[in-house]
Amino acid sequence: MASNSPVTVYVPRDSAARSVGADAVADALRQAAAGRDRPVEVVRNGSRGMLWLEPLVEVATPAGRVGYGPVAPSDVEGLLSAGLLDGGDHPLRRGVVDELPWLARQKRVTFARIGITDPLSTDDYLCHGGLAGLRRALELPRAEVIAEVTESGLRGRGGAGFPAGVKWKTVSECSDELKFVCCNADEGDSGTFADRMVMEGDPFMLIEGMTIAAHAVGAREGYVYIRSEYPDAVATMRAAIDIARGNNWLGERILGSDLTFDLHIRVGAGAYICGEETSMLESLEGKRGMVRSKPPIPALEGLFGKPTVVNNVLTLATVPVIMARGAKAYQELGVQRSRGTQVFQLGGNIARGGIVETAFGVTLRELVEDYGGGTLSGRPVRTVQVGGPLGAYLPASMFDLPMDYEAFAEAGAMLGHGGVVVFDDTVDMAAQARFAMEFCAAESCGKCTPCRVGSVRGVEVIDRIVAGEDRDGNLALLEDLCELMTDGSLCAMGGLTPMPVRSAITHFSDDFLARDAHAAARTARTSGARTEDTA
Repeated sequence: MASNSPVTVYVPRDSAARSVGADAVADALRQAAAGRDRPVEVVRNGSRGMLWLEPLVEVATPAGRVGYGPVAPSDVEGLLSAGLLDGGDHPLRRGVVDELPWLARQKRVTFARIGITDPLSTDDYLCHGGLAGLRRALELPRAEVIAEVTESGLRGRGGAGFPAGVKWKTVSECSDELKFVCCNADEGDSGTFADRMVMEGDPFMLIEGMTIAAHAVGAREGYVYIRSEYPDAVATMRAAIDIARGNNWLGERILGSDLTFDLHIRVGAGAYICGEETSMLESLEGKRGMVRSKPPIPALEGLFGKPTVVNNVLTLATVPVIMARGAKAYQELGVQRSRGTQVFQLGGNIARGGIVETAFGVTLRELVEDYGGGTLSGRPVRTVQVGGPLGAYLPASMFDLPMDYEAFAEAGAMLGHGGVVVFDDTVDMAAQARFAMEFCAAESCGKCTPCRVGSVRGVEVIDRIVAGEDRDGNLALLEDLCELMTDGSLCAMGGLTPMPVRSAITHFSDDFLARDAHAAARTARTSGARTEDTA
């Protein structure tokens, strides 16, 4: 490297990194470097997903990108003096980032570029395999593209796990001239952030995936529906769409083909129910976000009554790599009917929270104990909730459960969007069960009675159980109510709310039945923790 060549230093622009000071660190680096004799180029990359190390500063060296973190603005002068620009030693030095065991053990497919590239650099995107999937798809007839996606085994990553290729085939066989591709980016599950990281860290990948879907089904228009709590994702996606149009990656005769397709961003108000596809379509049409009765399914009568592909961010973002590498390469990952990789999101009371992308079949124990490092509080893990606020609570005795759709369904649980939220032994599971009903009552769209009214009654019944009022009778009543909500609700919102309630009662019955004694024990444990913290 010539002596006057700038040294490239990476500081994430991901909103999680920005929330803990990444912007200030980038500014401090630019100012401190300006007074030195070596030019520095600060690149705002996406996040690698090691959130406990953010802001993670990386410097390009002949040995690879060396990471330092978490870095505060006040650390910058010391890092530069310690030889940051050459990967020098410092207490915050983590080593070559690609070689860190936490990252090297993963199987990153969808997240392969995220954290490495500048999200809005077309050169970076092309240099790291971007557009290879779209170029191949455009050379194939629609039916072959759909066959490739179907053969890969890709299932919807939004939670339902429905085969993506089957949905695309249904839309492609409709004779309507007007069809749509809609991406549901209303990521509302607790402990989930993978969709946001894709949009902020590799937006062209999502655009490419939606364009491939449009080619496959014959759509000319698409929408990305993003919740308002994600302003950085909205801004990045809008900028990426403008850049894509300017490069003929969107618009008329894309890349010289016959395909015409354009994309638009729509910002939702933040209703959890809009994660459900028909509620999202209602919102896109300018109406209140309420579920629609099925049939008809959106693949036949979706947005404005026209055939519509509705997929989640991770689903569509995975399509380009499937088309680039072929279905077989993706299908070879995973177990049984759960093929490929899943992007697990580790959150809650966990020492090393972040993104873990690995093949289906990894166990919950590997995720929580090996990758996650146990609880942040240092106390024993008591339970993990998988699949968002409507997912089951699983005790430590079930941590050897493999992470795949069928194994979880058999265990009375679900993978959902891949969120894994950890709780230590101070958690009150009766309170968590109440929260599930309370959450449903607050977020229900109100269209069906079992969800709208059942959730309110659920809160009341749990309150009576906690108060010690006819516990056996009210537990039986709660079970009846759960069965009614499961069988009678119009969509998954009310139908799945009983899952966390039932799992809490099944695995942690003491929290409901021996309420007073258990509360005293929990208080004693918590007091012990505080004493240790202040020792």
